[in-house]
Amino acid sequence: MTTDSLPRQLARARHFTLGAPVRPEPSADGTTVLFLRSRGGADPVGCLWALDTGSGAEQLVADGGITSYSTDGAGVLAAFARDGGVWLADTRTGSVRRVVSGGSPEDVRLDPTGRRIAYISGGALRVVEADGTDDRALAEPEAEDVTYGLAEYVAVGEMERDRGCWWSPDGTALLVARVDNRRVTRWFLADPADPAQPPRAVRYPLAGTANAEVSLWLLGLDGGRTEVRWDRAAFEYLTAAGWDGHGPYAAVQSRDQRTVRTLAVAADGATRVLAERTDARWVELVPGLPVRTAGGALVDTADSADSDRSGGDGGTRRLTVDGQPVTPAGLQLRAVLGTDGETVLFTASEEPTETHLWTYEPGTGTRRLSSGPGLHDGVRRGGTLVLTTRSPDGGTVVLRDGRAPLPLVSYAEPPVVTARPELLRLGPRDLRAHLFLPAGHGPGAGPLPVLVDPYGGPAMQKVTRSGAWHEQVSQWFADQGFAVLVVDGRGTPGRGPRWDKSIWGDKAGPALEDQIEALHETARLRPGLLDLDRVGIRGWSYGGFLAALAVLRRPDVFHAASAGAAPTDHRLYDTHWQERFLGHPDRYPEHYDSCDLIAEASKLSRPLLLIQGMADDNVFPVHALRFSSALLAAGRPHELLPLRGAGHRLTEEAMVENLLRHELDFLRRSLGMG
Repeated sequence: MTTDSLPRQLARARHFTLGAPVRPEPSADGTTVLFLRSRGGADPVGCLWALDTGSGAEQLVADGGITSYSTDGAGVLAAFARDGGVWLADTRTGSVRRVVSGGSPEDVRLDPTGRRIAYISGGALRVVEADGTDDRALAEPEAEDVTYGLAEYVAVGEMERDRGCWWSPDGTALLVARVDNRRVTRWFLADPADPAQPPRAVRYPLAGTANAEVSLWLLGLDGGRTEVRWDRAAFEYLTAAGWDGHGPYAAVQSRDQRTVRTLAVAADGATRVLAERTDARWVELVPGLPVRTAGGALVDTADSADSDRSGGDGGTRRLTVDGQPVTPAGLQLRAVLGTDGETVLFTASEEPTETHLWTYEPGTGTRRLSSGPGLHDGVRRGGTLVLTTRSPDGGTVVLRDGRAPLPLVSYAEPPVVTARPELLRLGPRDLRAHLFLPAGHGPGAGPLPVLVDPYGGPAMQKVTRSGAWHEQVSQWFADQGFAVLVVDGRGTPGRGPRWDKSIWGDKAGPALEDQIEALHETARLRPGLLDLDRVGIRGWSYGGFLAALAVLRRPDVFHAASAGAAPTDHRLYDTHWQERFLGHPDRYPEHYDSCDLIAEASKLSRPLLLIQGMADDNVFPVHALRFSSALLAAGRPHELLPLRGAGHRLTEEAMVENLLRHELDFLRRSLGMG
């Protein structure tokens, strides 16, 4: 392969995820690790594997396109959906058998005792005995757009809650979410290239409009059901739930996202408040929280105002146990991965470009388990730790006390482009940035046209020590003759709560200011390297919004922009995401007006390429089409590239390859690169 094949390789290898081991889970005794992996770096068919931690031998448990699985409490039985049915594998005997045929099952959940399996089919929550008998519905939808046991749109997309049912530890009852979408706005996605096909209806809660009505129910295997009671009018979001040895619990959040309560749930459905968090802007939801230790201590988080260690003054997001902070100032909590007895396993950052694996244990405090640069993650059970490191030379290893590390073999393709980022810290805000230069570019080679390549907003960092796929894309553009600058500005994760919340009410101004500051500071530090008369910017999703914003507001700095899947009117995005940063549009219309690209269409004076997937149900085509119409009405030339059948994430090989080449051609033309 040649360097030119990188765009196609990205799609074929699914951003280099195919063939890599994922979702590792040790057994209760630590002797076996289950995980998913396809057979090759271009093979999309997932298989379930088992690693013997004593011998290091791998065994194929089941193949055929497995995307997720659940285990019993011992970790020796695994249930999953495949070929339109529910299957059960026994890792001790190697047997794999179909338990349920038909019905398009979703979210298969094996009970902790291994006796029963819950699954969703047609919006109904069903339970079947592990031997395949007594398959019955415990809860069936009362109307269209009602489901039991599934998470609603904003829970999956914005809260990182991807499930809606939880077994009791003894396998005799379930805690189940009921979702009623009937009041949620109905939108339609059609294929204009095939007008004979009917449009697809999508329930999408626009900012300021009705959310799905979500309630919780305790369901017995005998068909009995009890509603969990809390003030759902005041706390309409269900952000988390679970059932441990101390009973069922839930976390609920107010519509303005400024209050979160953790609730204990009694057998009669009554609830009591275990903890409450409030914030004047919004309460940040940390993945994996809340959770309880074996002794019943509540593990949660709190924001403190102390200075961080990352060169800014963002405060600290700290781990708490029973309300008391147990992690030091400057160590930014990222996620809680689980508890083992009284020990808490979590990820946190001392430096925002790295994330490490940590434990907290009463009496001994915090301890870092990972080393070396990168983004580290893991799971621990039964004395076995599975440590995953995302870095240019990272991977997944199994660590068991007193034994040599065992690798989980990866078949992922190595990128055909080797990224060579230089890590910079820029300006008074100590902005983290990556600078990519063409292969072979040396001193005295002359100034390079610049491509600013950000995401630049909440929920995602691009400047990390991970060697992520987007670094190869930035390097590929650099190798075409650009100096590529990637900057994480205000609002990006990892710098502390005040840094996160500095964008409240304005998702445009601070983000754009930071990109410009970083560009000028890089030019100051590298005199003669950057041609500031030829500066382009590209981005996708929020990065696409930022790219379009740049040429609208600062054409003196940015001379061309490629904007993919850009939210152009934030009123047309979902409730939980947009209202977190901008508030309710009825109360704060000025916040939405301040970042409305459509209203600023007449300002365009630079080349602009808009790219839009016509099947995107995250940033709908309405964003690009209304923006394009406003530009045309204002007499502002631009280019619009519709992608037939494409969603928010592009997967078709030819489309990904040719889109990147189209972007490159547009930028070269627009910046006078010949």
